[in-house]
Amino acid sequence: MNDRLANPAPLGLLGFGMTTVLLNLHNVGFFPLDSMILAMGLAYGGLAQVLAGIMEYRKGNTFGTTAFISYGLFWWSLVILLVLPNLTFITGINPPTQIAMAAYFFMWGLFTLAMFFGTLKTNRALQFVFLSLATLFFLLTARDLTANVTLGTITGAVGIICGFSAIYLAIAEILNETHQKTVLPICPTD
Repeated sequence: MNDRLANPAPLGLLGFGMTTVLLNLHNVGFFPLDSMILAMGLAYGGLAQVLAGIMEYRKGNTFGTTAFISYGLFWWSLVILLVLPNLTFITGINPPTQIAMAAYFFMWGLFTLAMFFGTLKTNRALQFVFLSLATLFFLLTARDLTANVTLGTITGAVGIICGFSAIYLAIAEILNETHQKTVLPICPTD
């Protein structure tokens, strides 16, 4: 019997990356915030990352467990923040203010910056994902504090780049493992 476990990171990275790209296409103004983004946040950005984190736990990967479960729950909490005030069977819940959202994004930025330091012995592709994500969260903080539309568009562009970098890393890990050679470079630090 083979006890070899599959690498769950591509699943988590794709869930994060694809959902991040779609939300940030909204942020740059391509389409409104609608159920497509919310569904991706619940299912692929949220559930797929939580499942990937649980699988990373099974492999003994504390970093992967913490990252994927945390960011999966980020997506769930973001959807809840957006939807909860609009539910008709629960009354009296106000939507978050821009200051509250700035605090929310700032805390996620701090967490992501701390997690970035955990990538320093992995590969440059993962480092780019985390550094661009920390930048995204801090830009979201600034956007919500200033209500600057131009900054919101720039933030969306950074988010698209961040999301596509996660998609690239996921596909690279899948292809490199499948072909047992470097098809797409991720630039290991070792």
